[in-house]
Amino acid sequence: MISILIDEECSIFEAMEQLNKSGKRILFVLKDNKLVASLTDGDIRRGILKGKELDEKIKKIANYCPIYLFKEQVMRAESLIEKEQIDAVPIVDKNKEVIEIIFAKPDYEEIQKFDCDVPVVIMAGGSGTRLQPYTEVLPKPLIPINGMPIIEHIIRRFFKYGCNNFNIIVNYKRNMIKAYFDDIEKSYHLNYVFEDKRLGTGGGISLLQGKIDKTFILSNCDIMIDENMVDVYEKHKEQKNVITIVCAKKNYVIPYGVITINSDDKIETMLEKPEINFLTNTGCYIVEPRVIEELNYNEAIDFPEIIKSYISHNERVGVYIIQDDKWSDIGEMEKLKSVKQKLEY
Repeated sequence: MISILIDEECSIFEAMEQLNKSGKRILFVLKDNKLVASLTDGDIRRGILKGKELDEKIKKIANYCPIYLFKEQVMRAESLIEKEQIDAVPIVDKNKEVIEIIFAKPDYEEIQKFDCDVPVVIMAGGSGTRLQPYTEVLPKPLIPINGMPIIEHIIRRFFKYGCNNFNIIVNYKRNMIKAYFDDIEKSYHLNYVFEDKRLGTGGGISLLQGKIDKTFILSNCDIMIDENMVDVYEKHKEQKNVITIVCAKKNYVIPYGVITINSDDKIETMLEKPEINFLTNTGCYIVEPRVIEELNYNEAIDFPEIIKSYISHNERVGVYIIQDDKWSDIGEMEKLKSVKQKLEY
């Protein structure tokens, strides 16, 4: 996407070109990389009508009282856009450097919401060894992507569907996670579940026994799903699953010729760069509350083992298939970099 950030020393003509390329109606003006003003197509028209030349600096016509929010106030963005009837609001850090821009939803874009408040449980207790050395300083959930922690991106995605009840299972550097959320403005309820020992990717939810009595969403803290979660939830209910796994459809081309042989070392087949199609577990699930109650309390277990147990007892475990580009895995360094590029404004 063409950036809608522009330096105040740029000309009116340059601003017009940038607006045209971006397809937006507003630019945010920087001085020394800090937000100082906004500039709309209306500001440009009014400036030209007042006799401004196209080669004059935009600082002569920009609005130096821009509307913005600090990152701790990000949950107010949508309501502020609606209240002020503006196209976008920049989110800034304490130095007023822009870290994100929230745009108004197009009139045709209506986010489908849950009919009820669906609880969300986020497994955030791991030490994040795949993201070292970052995680030697920060817990994985707080690794920033474009100025915002991974876990906050995840929460905001579920919040837009109407989820208001979030449970974070924490262990490694848990006080840092708690301190972060205690310091920001929130429009949702957040409950911390503290592990006193490593409980794997599934054992932590046993600590919620007696606290969740409805179908809930379970998510790892290093993945983001762009699929309509209401559709996932409704399919889960329709199929009467105990657990529904959100699976991504993968297409992988082996970059070599593949040969198979028989017991006599004679070649049977030879395929040049064959393509493999398979489904992979994204780490996001819809889960019935009985799963929590049927676990041994405070006992370590990984969630795939829980799934296998229900399958072995002929319980219904289903899948919801999404395209691979709807799933972002942030658990490895290279994937983290690609997600940062994907989320750039």
